[in-house]
Amino acid sequence: MRVSSIDGTTARPPEHGSADPAPCRVVVCRDCCCGSPKVAGVDHASQTDRLSAVVPVRISTCLDVCDQANVMVVQPSAAGRAAGARPVWFGLVNDPDATEDIAAWVRAGGPGVAPQPAILDLYAFAPPRRRTSFSPARGRGPS
Repeated sequence: MRVSSIDGTTARPPEHGSADPAPCRVVVCRDCCCGSPKVAGVDHASQTDRLSAVVPVRISTCLDVCDQANVMVVQPSAAGRAAGARPVWFGLVNDPDATEDIAAWVRAGGPGVAPQPAILDLYAFAPPRRRTSFSPARGRGPS
């Protein structure tokens, strides 16, 4: 069985089993900067393959944080969400050790289930706020 991703490529689903009906997921940015030659010295395909062996991976278009390339977002499992966990954003994930640290944490349960290893604090960052445009029809504005 093959699973299609957002960008139209296909990937094999993880071969691991999970008792959790909704396991952690990793969103991997692969657009204008992340996953491109702009981030030199990274085997982007190997990075995605390594994560796919552990957890469902979704390939995303640009997440608008190009200064943090390569960006990954670990989404909590159903159990993690029930414990109040939120997605965790990681940037500058540009070496195999960082990918392995993320894979190990996700394998242990990820956000809300397993404590985040201190080494991952080096990569974690606050996600950007969603931009909203001002509309005079929605509120007070210049007349």
